[in-house]
Amino acid sequence: MIIPDSGHLALVLLLAAALDVVFGEPPAAVHPVVWIGKLIGILKKAAPKTHRKLYGVGMALFCVLFAALIGYSAIYIAALPWIPGILGLLIEAYFLKATFAIRCLLTPARDIYKNLEKGKLEAVRELLPIYVSRDPEKLNRTQMSSAVVESVSENFVDGILSPIFYYALFGELGLVAAYAYKAINTLDSMVGYKTEPYRELGYFSAKSDDVLNWIPARISVFFILIAAFFIALIPRNEGKVNPLESIKSAIKDGAKTPSPNSGYPMAATAGALGVKLEKPDNYVLGAAYSPTEVKDIKRVSQLIAIASGFSLAVFAAVIQILCVQLSAILYL
Repeated sequence: MIIPDSGHLALVLLLAAALDVVFGEPPAAVHPVVWIGKLIGILKKAAPKTHRKLYGVGMALFCVLFAALIGYSAIYIAALPWIPGILGLLIEAYFLKATFAIRCLLTPARDIYKNLEKGKLEAVRELLPIYVSRDPEKLNRTQMSSAVVESVSENFVDGILSPIFYYALFGELGLVAAYAYKAINTLDSMVGYKTEPYRELGYFSAKSDDVLNWIPARISVFFILIAAFFIALIPRNEGKVNPLESIKSAIKDGAKTPSPNSGYPMAATAGALGVKLEKPDNYVLGAAYSPTEVKDIKRVSQLIAIASGFSLAVFAAVIQILCVQLSAILYL
């Protein structure tokens, strides 16, 4: 049995993060997750009018297999003897980077913040669909700010933390696991709705996404807590940060959202920033806090950026520990 090279795996993770921060998302034509999305789109159009739940299971499994093959192919190609070591690292890092998106999550928030500050509400309404499915025409400035804060904190889990979690957990096959997760997550975003025509078609995908995000959603509270402590130490920081309130809020309000997972990072963020997050007719998180303001978009971007950095550092260390433990077991 081949013992995973912890140094190599951790380096791939950190290099992937660097590629993400510096370059952002690759063009759609060479974006592996876009390929997965195109496959889902084809299978979605081909869905029959009957036995849709069964078809949805088969569709999900086929997409997971397709995604896993992408991850495995990247590992295989990177390990070919005629591929230079540095090129192999870049290949793996590129494919891993495609499964998470720190810069893509935070950049639109910055643009919305600038437009809200200038009172350009129509420009904001054009940008909001990147984050939320709510009708932007019905939202005021406070509701717009709340929607962005909610989305940034929620997407910290499925857009950043979960792919990194599964990469770290599965060692040598971490890239395969990250892609399998991304397939389920993409399926959920495309067909995982409780309304027709996707209620039965996306049922399996939505439930699978709930299961896979269950642990990452809850450990996200830890990273948000650590980020809040770090921000509290920064002099002249905009707005008071309440690290311990993030835990209290997550415990109190984490289960109040329709999703079993999204409430935890959102409630932790609400407590950390001391803001009320509300989706009308759905939930209120941090009801005792002040209404969300435009400046809170900038604050949540800072909070999640730092939480992302801490999560990368922690999971790079986890990779090292897991591989050392596996080495010890194999040599017993």
